[in-house]
Amino acid sequence: MSLSDDERRALVTYRLEKARKTYQQASDSISLGYWEMTANRLYYAAYYAVSALLLQQGLTVQTHHGIIQMLGLHFVKTGIISKEMGTLYGRLFSMRQTGDYGDTFDLTEEEVLPLVEPTKELIETIDSILSKSM
Repeated sequence: MSLSDDERRALVTYRLEKARKTYQQASDSISLGYWEMTANRLYYAAYYAVSALLLQQGLTVQTHHGIIQMLGLHFVKTGIISKEMGTLYGRLFSMRQTGDYGDTFDLTEEEVLPLVEPTKELIETIDSILSKSM
């Protein structure tokens, strides 16, 4: 997909806003005790932010695993994003997979709740990186 600079900026801005809204959905589902939903929304909040970051750099990816790889290669390995945040993203992906598709396993508050604040920090870090380059 070939985008003009203006189209790319608009799409990056849209994805970052979608990350914020999706994070709010995750936060709202905590009070209901919906841990699979919270994990799903946390992952997608991070996903939208990471995909905005990749798009800003002109990196296109077709799969969720591809996004994990590109994040690691272009941002974690280079020190732009911490190793902990890269690990967090992979963990959110795995947890989302378990919550969405694991027929014999339910996520718990103890597993999901510790990921809420770090996910917010990941989104804020990406927002900061993007605001410097836009």
